[in-house]
Amino acid sequence: MPLRLRRRAIPWERQRPTWREARPALIAAALERAGARPSGNWYVLGASTDVRPARPLSGTVEGVEVVVWRDARGRLVGGPGACPHLGAPLADSPVRCGTLVCHWHGLALDGAPFAGWEPLPVHDDGVLVWARLDAVGEEPPTPEPLVPGRPPRPTALASVWRGVGTCEPEDVVANRLDPWHGAWFHPYSFVDLTVVEAPGESAHPDGDGDRFLVDVSFRLTGRLVVPVRAEFTAPGPRTVVMRITEGEGTGSVVESHATPLGPDPNGRPRTAVVEAVLATSDRPGFPLARRLAPALRPLMRAVAGRLWRDDLAYAERRAHLRARGQFPG
Repeated sequence: MPLRLRRRAIPWERQRPTWREARPALIAAALERAGARPSGNWYVLGASTDVRPARPLSGTVEGVEVVVWRDARGRLVGGPGACPHLGAPLADSPVRCGTLVCHWHGLALDGAPFAGWEPLPVHDDGVLVWARLDAVGEEPPTPEPLVPGRPPRPTALASVWRGVGTCEPEDVVANRLDPWHGAWFHPYSFVDLTVVEAPGESAHPDGDGDRFLVDVSFRLTGRLVVPVRAEFTAPGPRTVVMRITEGEGTGSVVESHATPLGPDPNGRPRTAVVEAVLATSDRPGFPLARRLAPALRPLMRAVAGRLWRDDLAYAERRAHLRARGQFPG
């Protein structure tokens, strides 16, 4: 059985402190290595399911408006989010038979260059939608984004959550590269957390061996838990991947992607967090869970949203202290 009954419930304040292990220099070094890894200038916009037949999906990346939709053959296409005629927001325009029709004057775009409007490289990996902005990333471009290894899509239960924080992508990534806060900051979800392996400051820059390995139990009730072992890695500068390596759901993946949106009206940086959960299991009842996906996805998004409500507060606090030159380390 995947469930365990804890022998006794340890009060929150009596659990083992982790602040000595969560060394600022160790987290900062892991963050620096992640930031040095290439992204190919690819940014996550949202969920594949958000690109609907009659409506586009839009967003901003460092203040650059982007719009994506599906053409008549169902392929993902996209480009700048302003109409080349008079600058109308294409995000508010409908899609008709694979053509995006500007709602101001009816200019139609099928994804090909037209009237000064140039398409952008876009990619649909089956779960998330990406756009490549070379002028923003200023890195050597790659044909496709680096998509982390995932369980096979037909055998996984997938869900995507999106939220926005007043911070920069590095603050989101730093939060995920601090697994020690889990049981202290999220006691409603995690208990009995131990980091059994952390990368040294000399870890290889390409990520080889650069991981956090964590034993943790997901809390179901006061004493009923699901213990697992999970690893955290940062394959790119704006992505952290949690993968269950032992226990219930082995092979399941949680991808946390941070996309810079640009400043808010007060000049403060904003970042979108797009988190994809791909759950899998070899238990006989899991195919039934996949068939119940429409009912389960709202619950999965609610769980992710509760955790990120706290974690975005963590990231925003870090950004605030960095802006004032007060962040430790």
